[in-house]
Amino acid sequence: MHVSSLGFQTDLALLTSSGSVVEDRGTHLVVRSPENPSYFWGNFILLAQPPVLGGEKEVVGAFHTEFPLADHVSIGIDTADLSEESRAAFEAAGLVVDVATVLSASRVNLPRKVEGEVREVTSDEDWEGRARLSQQLYPRTSEDTFMTYARQKNAQERRLVDAGRGKRFGAFVDDTIVSTAGVFVTEDGVARYQSVETHPDHRRKGLAAAVVHAAGQHALDHLDVRRLVIVADTDGEAIGIYRRLGFNDVERQLMMEKRSGEWATLDS
Repeated sequence: MHVSSLGFQTDLALLTSSGSVVEDRGTHLVVRSPENPSYFWGNFILLAQPPVLGGEKEVVGAFHTEFPLADHVSIGIDTADLSEESRAAFEAAGLVVDVATVLSASRVNLPRKVEGEVREVTSDEDWEGRARLSQQLYPRTSEDTFMTYARQKNAQERRLVDAGRGKRFGAFVDDTIVSTAGVFVTEDGVARYQSVETHPDHRRKGLAAAVVHAAGQHALDHLDVRRLVIVADTDGEAIGIYRRLGFNDVERQLMMEKRSGEWATLDS
Protein backbone atom coordinates (compact mmCIF):
# COMPACT_ATOMS: atom_id res chain seq x y z
CA MET A 1 0.00 0.00 0.00
CA HIS A 2 1.38 3.40 -0.99
CA VAL A 3 1.07 6.05 1.74
CA SER A 4 0.62 9.56 0.36
CA SER A 5 0.10 11.53 3.58
CA LEU A 6 3.25 13.32 4.76
CA GLY A 7 2.03 12.95 8.33
CA PHE A 8 1.65 9.20 8.12
CA GLN A 9 4.79 8.78 5.99
CA THR A 10 6.89 10.36 8.73
CA ASP A 11 4.98 8.53 11.47
CA LEU A 12 5.69 5.18 9.86
CA ALA A 13 9.34 5.98 9.17
CA LEU A 14 10.01 6.75 12.84
CA LEU A 15 7.99 3.79 14.10
CA THR A 16 9.82 1.26 11.94
CA SER A 17 13.18 2.83 12.79
CA SER A 18 12.47 2.44 16.50
CA GLY A 19 11.33 -1.18 16.43
CA SER A 20 7.70 -1.21 15.31
CA VAL A 21 6.48 -3.62 12.62
CA VAL A 22 4.28 -2.70 9.64
CA GLU A 23 2.24 -5.37 7.85
CA ASP A 24 0.90 -4.48 4.40
CA ARG A 25 -2.56 -5.95 3.74
CA GLY A 26 -3.06 -4.18 0.42
CA THR A 27 -6.07 -2.07 1.38
CA HIS A 28 -4.58 -1.17 4.76
CA LEU A 29 -1.51 -1.36 6.97
CA VAL A 30 -1.36 -2.93 10.41
CA VAL A 31 1.21 -1.20 12.62
CA ARG A 32 2.43 -2.95 15.77
CA SER A 33 4.78 -1.91 18.58
CA PRO A 34 5.17 -5.20 20.47
CA GLU A 35 7.28 -3.66 23.23
CA ASN A 36 4.70 -0.97 23.92
CA PRO A 37 1.18 -2.35 23.36
CA SER A 38 -0.52 0.60 25.11
CA TYR A 39 1.00 3.11 22.66
CA PHE A 40 -2.17 4.04 20.76
CA TRP A 41 -0.45 5.36 17.64
CA GLY A 42 2.17 2.65 17.70
CA ASN A 43 -0.57 0.01 17.41
CA PHE A 44 -3.09 1.02 14.77
CA ILE A 45 -4.63 0.35 11.37
CA LEU A 46 -4.05 2.73 8.48
CA LEU A 47 -6.64 2.57 5.69
CA ALA A 48 -5.81 3.62 2.15
CA GLN A 49 -9.32 5.03 1.71
CA PRO A 50 -12.42 5.50 3.85
CA PRO A 51 -14.60 2.37 3.91
CA VAL A 52 -17.71 2.10 1.81
CA LEU A 53 -20.56 3.65 3.78
CA GLY A 54 -21.80 1.01 6.20
CA GLY A 55 -18.37 -0.61 6.50
CA GLU A 56 -17.25 1.42 9.51
CA LYS A 57 -18.19 -1.28 12.01
CA GLU A 58 -16.24 -3.83 9.98
CA VAL A 59 -13.15 -1.62 10.21
CA VAL A 60 -13.51 -1.39 14.00
CA GLY A 61 -14.02 -5.15 14.10
CA ALA A 62 -10.87 -5.64 12.04
CA PHE A 63 -8.91 -3.62 14.60
CA HIS A 64 -10.18 -5.85 17.42
CA THR A 65 -9.21 -8.92 15.42
CA GLU A 66 -5.68 -7.61 14.95
CA PHE A 67 -5.35 -6.32 18.53
CA PRO A 68 -7.64 -8.51 20.68
CA LEU A 69 -6.05 -7.40 23.98
CA ALA A 70 -5.94 -3.66 23.27
CA ASP A 71 -7.72 -1.17 25.51
CA HIS A 72 -8.01 1.21 22.60
CA VAL A 73 -8.97 1.50 18.94
CA SER A 74 -6.76 3.64 16.67
CA ILE A 75 -7.56 3.96 12.98
CA GLY A 76 -5.96 6.33 10.50
CA ILE A 77 -7.04 7.05 6.94
CA ASP A 78 -4.56 8.12 4.26
CA THR A 79 -6.84 10.96 3.15
CA ALA A 80 -8.39 13.87 4.99
CA ASP A 81 -11.70 13.47 3.17
CA LEU A 82 -14.42 11.77 5.22
CA SER A 83 -18.10 12.17 4.43
CA GLU A 84 -20.43 13.38 7.15
CA GLU A 85 -22.25 10.05 6.99
CA SER A 86 -19.04 8.06 7.49
CA ARG A 87 -17.91 10.38 10.30
CA ALA A 88 -21.25 9.90 12.03
CA ALA A 89 -20.97 6.12 11.66
CA PHE A 90 -17.49 6.05 13.22
CA GLU A 91 -18.69 8.31 16.03
CA ALA A 92 -21.67 6.01 16.58
CA ALA A 93 -19.13 3.18 17.01
CA GLY A 94 -17.59 5.18 19.86
CA LEU A 95 -14.62 6.73 18.04
CA VAL A 96 -13.49 10.33 18.29
CA VAL A 97 -12.66 11.67 14.83
CA ASP A 98 -9.75 14.11 14.73
CA VAL A 99 -8.40 15.96 11.71
CA ALA A 100 -4.96 17.29 12.68
CA THR A 101 -2.87 19.78 10.72
CA VAL A 102 0.51 18.86 9.24
CA LEU A 103 2.91 21.80 8.96
CA SER A 104 6.42 22.17 7.56
CA ALA A 105 9.27 24.68 7.50
CA SER A 106 12.73 25.03 5.99
CA ARG A 107 13.90 27.36 8.77
CA VAL A 108 12.76 28.18 12.30
CA ASN A 109 12.30 31.75 13.49
CA LEU A 110 14.22 32.75 16.59
CA PRO A 111 11.83 32.84 19.58
CA ARG A 112 12.00 35.24 22.51
CA LYS A 113 14.39 34.57 25.35
CA VAL A 114 13.08 32.43 28.18
CA GLU A 115 13.95 31.74 31.78
CA GLY A 116 15.61 28.40 32.48
CA GLU A 117 18.06 26.27 30.52
CA VAL A 118 17.29 24.79 27.10
CA ARG A 119 19.49 21.79 26.28
CA GLU A 120 19.55 18.24 25.02
CA VAL A 121 17.89 15.46 27.01
CA THR A 122 20.81 13.12 27.62
CA SER A 123 21.06 11.33 30.98
CA ASP A 124 18.86 8.60 32.39
CA GLU A 125 17.63 11.19 34.89
CA ASP A 126 16.69 13.56 32.05
CA TRP A 127 14.71 10.85 30.27
CA GLU A 128 12.96 9.82 33.47
CA GLY A 129 12.06 13.48 33.99
CA ARG A 130 10.61 13.55 30.49
CA ALA A 131 8.43 10.53 31.35
CA ARG A 132 7.36 12.23 34.60
CA LEU A 133 6.43 15.36 32.68
CA SER A 134 4.22 13.32 30.35
CA GLN A 135 2.58 11.60 33.31
CA GLN A 136 1.75 14.92 34.94
CA LEU A 137 -0.17 15.94 31.83
CA TYR A 138 -2.49 12.93 32.25
CA PRO A 139 -3.06 12.64 36.01
CA ARG A 140 -6.30 10.67 35.80
CA THR A 141 -4.57 7.52 34.58
CA SER A 142 -2.73 5.61 37.31
CA GLU A 143 0.94 6.45 37.69
CA ASP A 144 2.05 2.83 37.25
CA THR A 145 0.11 2.34 34.03
CA PHE A 146 1.17 5.59 32.48
CA MET A 147 4.81 5.37 33.51
CA THR A 148 5.09 1.89 31.98
CA TYR A 149 3.91 3.36 28.69
CA ALA A 150 6.09 6.49 29.00
CA ARG A 151 9.27 4.57 29.79
CA GLN A 152 8.69 2.22 26.87
CA LYS A 153 8.12 5.25 24.65
CA ASN A 154 11.41 6.69 25.91
CA ALA A 155 13.19 3.44 25.06
CA GLN A 156 11.90 3.57 21.47
CA GLU A 157 12.99 7.17 21.10
CA ARG A 158 16.41 6.59 22.63
CA ARG A 159 17.05 4.00 19.91
CA LEU A 160 16.60 6.79 17.38
CA VAL A 161 19.02 8.99 19.32
CA ASP A 162 21.58 6.18 19.52
CA ALA A 163 21.28 5.68 15.76
CA GLY A 164 22.14 9.35 15.19
CA ARG A 165 18.73 10.22 13.77
CA GLY A 166 17.99 13.13 16.09
CA LYS A 167 17.72 14.52 19.59
CA ARG A 168 15.20 15.49 22.24
CA PHE A 169 15.53 18.90 23.83
CA GLY A 170 14.13 20.13 27.11
CA ALA A 171 13.60 23.38 28.97
CA PHE A 172 14.76 22.95 32.55
CA VAL A 173 13.65 25.15 35.44
CA ASP A 174 15.34 24.46 38.79
CA ASP A 175 16.82 21.31 37.20
CA THR A 176 13.34 19.98 36.35
CA ILE A 177 12.27 19.45 32.75
CA VAL A 178 9.07 21.44 32.17
CA SER A 179 8.88 21.54 28.35
CA THR A 180 10.27 19.23 25.68
CA ALA A 181 10.36 18.48 21.96
CA GLY A 182 12.12 15.83 19.91
CA VAL A 183 13.00 15.81 16.22
CA PHE A 184 14.25 12.86 14.16
CA VAL A 185 15.23 12.22 10.54
CA THR A 186 12.68 10.18 8.60
CA GLU A 187 14.36 10.23 5.20
CA ASP A 188 17.09 12.20 3.46
CA GLY A 189 16.51 15.88 4.12
CA VAL A 190 13.33 15.45 6.19
CA ALA A 191 12.87 15.39 9.97
CA ARG A 192 9.72 15.00 12.05
CA TYR A 193 8.98 16.45 15.46
CA GLN A 194 7.78 14.16 18.23
CA SER A 195 5.82 14.82 21.44
CA VAL A 196 5.99 18.54 22.14
CA GLU A 197 4.89 18.79 25.78
CA THR A 198 4.83 21.57 28.39
CA HIS A 199 3.79 21.40 32.02
CA PRO A 200 0.55 23.39 32.58
CA ASP A 201 2.24 25.57 35.23
CA HIS A 202 4.87 26.67 32.70
CA ARG A 203 2.76 27.43 29.64
CA ARG A 204 2.58 30.83 27.92
CA LYS A 205 6.18 31.55 28.92
CA GLY A 206 7.75 30.84 25.54
CA LEU A 207 9.19 27.48 26.59
CA ALA A 208 7.47 25.36 23.93
CA ALA A 209 8.70 27.73 21.22
CA ALA A 210 12.20 27.57 22.70
CA VAL A 211 12.44 23.77 22.63
CA VAL A 212 10.85 23.49 19.19
CA HIS A 213 13.37 26.03 17.90
CA ALA A 214 16.32 24.27 19.57
CA ALA A 215 15.34 20.88 18.18
CA GLY A 216 14.67 22.22 14.70
CA GLN A 217 17.89 24.22 14.55
CA HIS A 218 19.84 21.14 15.61
CA ALA A 219 18.30 19.16 12.74
CA LEU A 220 19.02 21.90 10.22
CA ASP A 221 22.58 22.48 11.40
CA HIS A 222 23.75 18.96 12.18
CA LEU A 223 21.53 16.39 10.44
CA ASP A 224 21.54 17.72 6.86
CA VAL A 225 17.81 18.40 7.13
CA ARG A 226 16.09 20.75 4.69
CA ARG A 227 12.48 20.22 5.70
CA LEU A 228 10.98 20.05 9.20
CA VAL A 229 7.56 18.46 9.72
CA ILE A 230 5.29 18.87 12.74
CA VAL A 231 1.68 17.86 13.45
CA ALA A 232 -0.72 19.85 15.62
CA ASP A 233 -4.32 19.83 16.77
CA THR A 234 -6.11 22.04 14.26
CA ASP A 235 -7.98 23.90 17.00
CA GLY A 236 -5.28 23.74 19.70
CA GLU A 237 -3.05 26.47 21.08
CA ALA A 238 0.19 24.87 19.87
CA ILE A 239 -0.53 25.43 16.18
CA GLY A 240 -0.25 29.19 16.70
CA ILE A 241 3.19 28.72 18.26
CA TYR A 242 4.36 26.68 15.29
CA ARG A 243 3.05 29.19 12.77
CA ARG A 244 4.84 32.04 14.55
CA LEU A 245 8.04 30.00 14.35
CA GLY A 246 7.65 29.90 10.56
CA PHE A 247 5.77 26.65 9.95
CA ASN A 248 3.14 26.60 7.20
CA ASP A 249 0.10 24.35 6.83
CA VAL A 250 0.63 21.52 4.33
CA GLU A 251 -2.21 19.02 4.73
CA ARG A 252 -4.71 17.46 7.10
CA GLN A 253 -4.19 14.10 8.84
CA LEU A 254 -7.25 12.00 9.67
CA MET A 255 -7.10 9.92 12.87
CA MET A 256 -9.82 8.20 14.87
CA GLU A 257 -9.52 6.85 18.37
CA LYS A 258 -11.46 5.11 21.12
CA ARG A 259 -10.11 4.52 24.62
CA SER A 260 -11.46 2.00 27.10
CA GLY A 261 -10.49 0.46 30.41
CA GLU A 262 -8.24 2.68 32.49
CA TRP A 263 -7.20 4.66 29.42
CA ALA A 264 -10.79 5.85 29.00
CA THR A 265 -10.05 8.51 31.60
CA LEU A 266 -7.10 9.85 29.62
CA ASP A 267 -7.66 13.28 28.11
CA SER A 268 -7.13 13.70 24.38
